[in-house]
Amino acid sequence: MKMISVLLLITLCAGCGYSSKGTAPQPGAVPKITGLMPDNANAGSAVTLTVNGSSFNSNAVVNWNGMAQPTMYVTGSQLTASLSAATLSMAGTFTVTVTNPGTTGYGGTSSETSNAMTFTVK
Repeated sequence: MKMISVLLLITLCAGCGYSSKGTAPQPGAVPKITGLMPDNANAGSAVTLTVNGSSFNSNAVVNWNGMAQPTMYVTGSQLTASLSAATLSMAGTFTVTVTNPGTTGYGGTSSETSNAMTFTVK
């Protein structure tokens, strides 16, 4: 009787997923930037940056030197980002990337970031 009870308990636990382990997130879609419009601006000006490329998710974010900027999804191949005068206050060369945030839950995906392109502030 004890043996039957133990086997029943093992079967019940295995059937309920008790012994199953969580799975790691799957890779997400990796965005790719092919161009920036404009790719330069004068220091102290405000610009709406158009980022062209591919594999942009609807919740993708444009990053300026690693900092997320207010982003609008246009299509899977185009995003726009508002760069304020404060963001463009100093002259120099800055990196622009796009991040597709990861998703959570069963079958979730990891966050993925694009190649970097440069933007020049004069």
